Amino acid sequence: MGPALAVLEIRSIARGYFALDALAKRACVQVLHAEPISPGKFWIAVAGGEAEVEEALEAGVSAAADARLDHTLLPYVHEEVRRAVVEGPRRSTPDGSIGVLEFHTLSSAIRAADAALKCADVTLVDLHLARGIGGKGYLVLCGALPDVEAALEAGLTSGGEEHLVGRELLANPDECVPSVPARRGAAR
Repeated sequence: MGPALAVLEIRSIARGYFALDALAKRACVQVLHAEPISPGKFWIAVAGGEAEVEEALEAGVSAAADARLDHTLLPYVHEEVRRAVVEGPRRSTPDGSIGVLEFHTLSSAIRAADAALKCADVTLVDLHLARGIGGKGYLVLCGALPDVEAALEAGLTSGGEEHLVGRELLANPDECVPSVPARRGAAR
């Protein structure tokens, strides 16, 4: 698996299969995810070398046509984001300030997480993609207050305000708040 990651979200499950076929035929990439999600969308995540992933994504976007909801290409994705997309997040109990960004699309949440982790000394506590939340994506970060503030700004800029559902910063969270991501992970 290379350093590049691409995600494509499509409004139609049927068109999703069509785009997956076009994408996979165009370049040699590793398909990490290709599946329907709520509410009747389809998402594809692929990894590989930068040129191959870019070429495959272009074919998928072209095949998706007007059914494309969102997409992203991260040529040098942060390792924690790649791992969270592949394996799911390693949810842990946050320490310090907590920042949360919630987006309408998975692609925007992934872009935001990558930018946030690259710009500040924060920990990715949770990256939740689609399951059980109407196809949305959100991320939870923790760290020192100035770092979390900077990470939220970078994440919002990269994720796109047009996709933003919510943004919250908890400078000094109550003791009950930090256990939520860890408990959710244990219930999985």
